[in-house]
Amino acid sequence: MSPRLPGKLLQLSSSLWDTQLTVPRVSMRNFGIKSLNTPKPSRFNIGPGLPVLESTSTAALRRKANSLPLRTGVIATKKGMTAIFDPETGKRTPCTVLQMDRVEVVSHKTRQKHGYYAVQIGSGWKHPSNVTKSLLGHFSANGLSPKRHVFEFRVKDESGLLPVGQNVSASWFQEGQFVDARSNTKGKGFAGVMKRHGFHGQDRSHGVSLTHRSMGSAGPSQGGGSRVYPGKKMAGNMGNNQNTVQNLKIMKVDAEAGIVVVSGAVSGPKGCNVRIQDAIKKPWPEVAPAESAATA
Repeated sequence: MSPRLPGKLLQLSSSLWDTQLTVPRVSMRNFGIKSLNTPKPSRFNIGPGLPVLESTSTAALRRKANSLPLRTGVIATKKGMTAIFDPETGKRTPCTVLQMDRVEVVSHKTRQKHGYYAVQIGSGWKHPSNVTKSLLGHFSANGLSPKRHVFEFRVKDESGLLPVGQNVSASWFQEGQFVDARSNTKGKGFAGVMKRHGFHGQDRSHGVSLTHRSMGSAGPSQGGGSRVYPGKKMAGNMGNNQNTVQNLKIMKVDAEAGIVVVSGAVSGPKGCNVRIQDAIKKPWPEVAPAESAATA
């Protein structure tokens, strides 16, 4: 027969056991992977007198006031490249020829209705049978023929909104001013890492077999999370991405033929759409929006 404790000791041991059961046990566990780039304080975001970053739409427009052009841009077609030779200085300047085709103002975007100011520009012509009914109604409501290409151009305020149906010719730009050209780059299709990102490839010896142009390891091991980081450079589709070439100088303007010649190269193949607008990193051209619209 097993020994038994006296009654008082039995009551004392049971009370101690109950108190131990009632004490909550809190366990701290950390889930997830620690960030590799933890935020660090900077001398630019610490200190008194810094402006408060507001999240209202009015504050957002105020922050972009200095980077939005005063005038709308136009849609042009890339025709090819040429060069302009200056006999006085002996300088040869490579240029890109852009041509405008029936560029008209299609619609507006206003601050009260859409939250920002923009001008919708259309170019070219398209047969009505090849246009959807919703888009056809959009053109017919404004009294315009269907356009093949339609793009929007942000402007600073309502003074940059041209009348609907206004024709914008090549005289919208001046010789000597600077513009930004936005277009899609040439599509290269599916490309490997050596052509797409400039990888040097793997060795041609030391046991490397049939993987000379491959990328190799795609991600780190346990210390890096045993995963492939987002944005890892891999093989994939190359090109056909929007690219902006800034600060291109306008060399020649032919209003009758609708041709604008800009210095330098513009992204994209021949026949692609190019959106040109006043350069945001250069002084605005000394032309009032009302006067330029009248001359256009």
